[in-house]
Amino acid sequence: MTDVSPLIDAMGLAPHPEGGHYRRTWTAPAQVDTPRGSRHSASAIIFLLNRDEEARWHLVHSDELWIWSGPGALEVHLGGSGNAPEANPRIVTLGSPAGAEASDASNPVQVLVPAGTWQRTFARGDYALATCVVSPEFTFDDWKLAEGV
Repeated sequence: MTDVSPLIDAMGLAPHPEGGHYRRTWTAPAQVDTPRGSRHSASAIIFLLNRDEEARWHLVHSDELWIWSGPGALEVHLGGSGNAPEANPRIVTLGSPAGAEASDASNPVQVLVPAGTWQRTFARGDYALATCVVSPEFTFDDWKLAEGV
């Protein structure tokens, strides 16, 4: 298993409450009005998941675009928009399995998680890195972690 501590330090990542490590890299200057208040129109983070971590079930009240960076694949579970995640989520695997030739890549490298959709994510391989773009911007006021799941 790869020790990702040096990478986490070099990238300036911090622990995320849902799991994994992250750093906000961009916030759009434009503001938009939402039912939950004024927000910047978009934001982006770098997000790293180690093999033994998961981004636990959570939802965001904004659209979130996951963009895979590698090296390991990411498994994104989409659990519907009910009061709790669905028992049989739709699973989207982003990126190539570690060691696969680029020409063998049959998985998408992006997935959109619509606003209000339960999601969780696992790394497949030693670790996986992604960029997440959220619009309107991500704030913890617009984020909910599932309880008891």
